[in-house]
Amino acid sequence: MTREQYIPFNKEFLLEQQIAAFAEEKQKVDDFKKLFDIIEHYYHYEAFNLNRNLKQNYALFDPDLSVSEREIFLGKSNFSVFKETLLTVLEHGNYRRLDQETLDKSFKDSDLIGLNLSIDFNAFRDYELYVRGHHQAKEKVKKYIFWTKEIEIEYYDRVMIYLNYNDADYLSEKRVKLGKMPIDPGTIALKIFKRVPKNDVETIFPNAVPKMSLKDKLLLWVPGLFGGISLLSAKVIPALINMYDAYETGETIDLLNSKTSLNQGLIALGILSAYCFRQYNNFVNKKIRYSKMLSDSLYFKNLGNNSGAFYSLLNSSEEEVLKETILAYTFLYKNNSPLTAEELDNQIESWFKTKLNTELDFDVTDALLKLKSIGLGVETNGKWEVIPLDKALVQIDELWDGVFDYNK
Repeated sequence: MTREQYIPFNKEFLLEQQIAAFAEEKQKVDDFKKLFDIIEHYYHYEAFNLNRNLKQNYALFDPDLSVSEREIFLGKSNFSVFKETLLTVLEHGNYRRLDQETLDKSFKDSDLIGLNLSIDFNAFRDYELYVRGHHQAKEKVKKYIFWTKEIEIEYYDRVMIYLNYNDADYLSEKRVKLGKMPIDPGTIALKIFKRVPKNDVETIFPNAVPKMSLKDKLLLWVPGLFGGISLLSAKVIPALINMYDAYETGETIDLLNSKTSLNQGLIALGILSAYCFRQYNNFVNKKIRYSKMLSDSLYFKNLGNNSGAFYSLLNSSEEEVLKETILAYTFLYKNNSPLTAEELDNQIESWFKTKLNTELDFDVTDALLKLKSIGLGVETNGKWEVIPLDKALVQIDELWDGVFDYNK
């Protein structure tokens, strides 16, 4: 399984783990907590500015706003700025984009629903999926009428889908039907979901429509077509021909044999029709199960839509940045000598593996740049160290005080 930069532990837990080494020095423990409390507030202020930037530049494309409301932001919302800011937030939150090869494989495979889904990609100017975190869980799936099988499913912990819809003229030209979706052409939809099966990720597309698989079609049409032709040619049609010939020639019709043959054929056709109906009904039941799963996803797994998704993204982004800062500062602080970025990276990843039984790819570059930007980290000849705790408190307090400097 691919190592991720996402850190699957909350910031309070990681802080307590790091300052445990100073448990006997109460003043130092208190100072560490004060330091990261101020840092957290500073990052929250940065997140607030990002949120304001996102909302301002997204408003023109927000499907939750009416056309008249969106028109107010003509010349004020900038798509390029919005997209760049969104990607920055996703990167800070340790989301990664799913490449097309992974998506294509997911569209072909299915772990839970057992259905082929058709998605009209002409609806979108472009689309992207970003994921963070993963885990495995065992699920029971129905294989046959009386047999269920337990399989292991891989889930993405978080999935954000970005859908940039084409304009009305293009949709009309390609005969794209948006159906009952409350989406205006030319808008951008954002949705965040939790616990999405890796091989069923296409279910979060709003225009995914179930279609019959080749197996479903064969089970429905082959027996129906060949069985129907066989029964008609062997029983029903000969009986009708004999009855018609006898009528034309004036011969006596053998009603008993003709009726028997005709009835047998019609009964067999009835049985065949019942079989075909059963096969079609199986497909309909799959569609019902899919609809149920989709409604569960929307109701229980949906974490945010459109501009409301910004809060979820920014919260996770803010926390990831803080966790990286906590780890980078405390590991450098506890070392007696400066460390290279690679040495620090190895120490932190080794700690996660031995202490928390977790393998991850720590984003040491981003962590060190953050320390440097807030004045806590110093690089000399490729080696990094942090300023002492007492000076760090003064530095971060001055940084926070300088946020709102209205003195003239």
